[in-house]
Amino acid sequence: MESIKSVIFDWGGVLTEDPAPGLMQYCAQALNVSKEEYTKAHRKFSADFQKNLIREDTFWDRICRELKVRRPAVPSLWTEAFKAAYVPREEMFILATRLNKKGYKTAIISNTEVPAMQYFYRLRYDMFDAVVFSCAEGTIKPDSKIFEIALQKLGCTPEQSVFIDDNMEFTEAAKKSGLYTILFERTNQIKNELTKIGVKQAG
Repeated sequence: MESIKSVIFDWGGVLTEDPAPGLMQYCAQALNVSKEEYTKAHRKFSADFQKNLIREDTFWDRICRELKVRRPAVPSLWTEAFKAAYVPREEMFILATRLNKKGYKTAIISNTEVPAMQYFYRLRYDMFDAVVFSCAEGTIKPDSKIFEIALQKLGCTPEQSVFIDDNMEFTEAAKKSGLYTILFERTNQIKNELTKIGVKQAG
């Protein structure tokens, strides 16, 4: 096995708690429908939203037409929902920082929407050498292209890189692209798995 030079993290579900349940609940309440109803409608249009094929206004137009409800009277319901659902895993951000200081290249690959990406940049995280958001690249996991983009930005080969995600479909896709992968369960498990493949962690 070639020595690992870059560690790539999923954002929602690895660096943070999975935001999906909170997002679905927040938006359902805002539109006065059940979480199940909202989630079903959301899934019909989320991929286009995450690839930035449609803007947030169009997303809500389609959602509300599907649910037969009025448009939310706020500038960006998705921003409000994301902020409410955002719970960072501080130990994972600390791990990313330590790895970066150790000389490993660090990155994020995330299926996410423009309002969430803008929120990320407002937080001013500085421990990542590359950030690959689906909405900025027009491609989403599990498409192989999104992994190719991240590797190109990092200047690393697949064999030099490890990808961490909480979604097995996405880790399998990364594995097919040649990356070493770890399916996230908890922080200590990630640290142990990285140690096993020779990734040195500071302190």
